[in-house]
Amino acid sequence: MRRRHGLGWFGRLLGERQDAALPLYNAVVLRAREEHWYAEGQVPDTVDGRFDMIAAVLSFVMLRMESEPSGGDPAARLAERFVDDMDGQLRELGIGDIIVGKHIGKMMSMLGGRLGAYREGLATGDLGPALVRNLYRGDPPAPAALAHVRDSLTALHGALAGVPVSTLLAGELP
Repeated sequence: MRRRHGLGWFGRLLGERQDAALPLYNAVVLRAREEHWYAEGQVPDTVDGRFDMIAAVLSFVMLRMESEPSGGDPAARLAERFVDDMDGQLRELGIGDIIVGKHIGKMMSMLGGRLGAYREGLATGDLGPALVRNLYRGDPPAPAALAHVRDSLTALHGALAGVPVSTLLAGELP
């Protein structure tokens, strides 16, 4: 993950913007990189698999933000942080300036699709089809692996409901 190193007090003097979503985004990435997703959950431990897992955890956090009356702003800042990180990741992979924008647009579309799919899966009580389509890219894992990821994300969703947004923005995930 690319980190931006600020200029400290000098940067603040010059108007450097504090990235309020960075602690939460870092917590999302750390949660998505936990070994159990890839071992017990059989999420492919590849660049695509890691992207899909970050997008899954990020989606559940953003769905939590949506439940707040003023949820749009923190969720938008979190999405901006995601774009900044993905931009850096693509550049580290050697993708040039001309192509990066297209990839970022595709990734944002994928994130939006996942938000809708996970929202619908939660509403119907069946996350399985959304997970197979979005996390496993249509290739279903063993039933126990799917159950592990489904149950873990459902538990995260339930735990997030009771956490104040200010706590989340401080980077504290349940």
